[in-house]
Amino acid sequence: MNPKDQNKYEEPNMVDTPLHHPLDDLLRTDRIPHIWCPGCGIGTAFSACLQAMRTSGLDLEKTVMVSGIGCSGRGAGYVKLDSYHTTHGRAIPFATGMKLANPDLNVVVFSGDGDLFAIGGNHFIHAARRNMALTVVCVNNFTYGMTGGQVAATTPYQAKTTTTPRGNHEAPFNLPLLAYASGATLIARWTILHARDLTECLKQALQHSGFSFVEILSPCPVNYGRRNRQSALDMLKMFQDKCIIQNNASPADLEMDFAKRIVLGKFVHVQRPTCIETYDKTCRLADFSKGKAA
Repeated sequence: MNPKDQNKYEEPNMVDTPLHHPLDDLLRTDRIPHIWCPGCGIGTAFSACLQAMRTSGLDLEKTVMVSGIGCSGRGAGYVKLDSYHTTHGRAIPFATGMKLANPDLNVVVFSGDGDLFAIGGNHFIHAARRNMALTVVCVNNFTYGMTGGQVAATTPYQAKTTTTPRGNHEAPFNLPLLAYASGATLIARWTILHARDLTECLKQALQHSGFSFVEILSPCPVNYGRRNRQSALDMLKMFQDKCIIQNNASPADLEMDFAKRIVLGKFVHVQRPTCIETYDKTCRLADFSKGKAA
């Protein structure tokens, strides 16, 4: 090798070379490193959400991310957009208020299963019933990750947690079925292992005009995995071996059985008038009737 060309093949000086992430323009890099544990899937889910935002065609100057409390709830603090880190379980009512006050906003709720479906479950039901034009992204890691690993509404049957040390005796929610019964108009489920499918689905959810819900299955190797003797790789292997993609599957058939199968895909995608559209129509009809009566 010509000594003059030798430097072409040397490793770059990583101390002096600034490192750039492809999503740096959407990240509050001054808050990095993030708090998520090694092996946690929230970072992958968050990255997929940001990439979907970037490619969705939405005006990001008019896009807001809202989160509640919990590991996933920290997402709003890392995104370089208008964002709100709300009280526990109250991400959806904050988001609803924002959308009603300024219908031109694109409002994304990014939070966890405990925040959205335990303490915040009632708010989810009624936002879906009203068909609020929100995109709700739920990172489901089957536990309360940040507050100590307690049993959650999504904890699998017989799984161990700090509050069910002998195993969970309760049946977990089927989140897509709950969303469907409540009136959500776009419903999907993916895992962090299916990053491309997930990103494309999130893009469709962001472009959807009504209430869209995407469940993302993610490992929690610390507060869930340790107690159930599962590493992050064990959980990812389970996703690989047990998950099947079945678009348009009935939400009633989506109970998760870790020993047999977990169904992924986009299950519901329909259109119906949004909350704001039905409110405006009701007001017009009332004004018309009032004028006719006068």
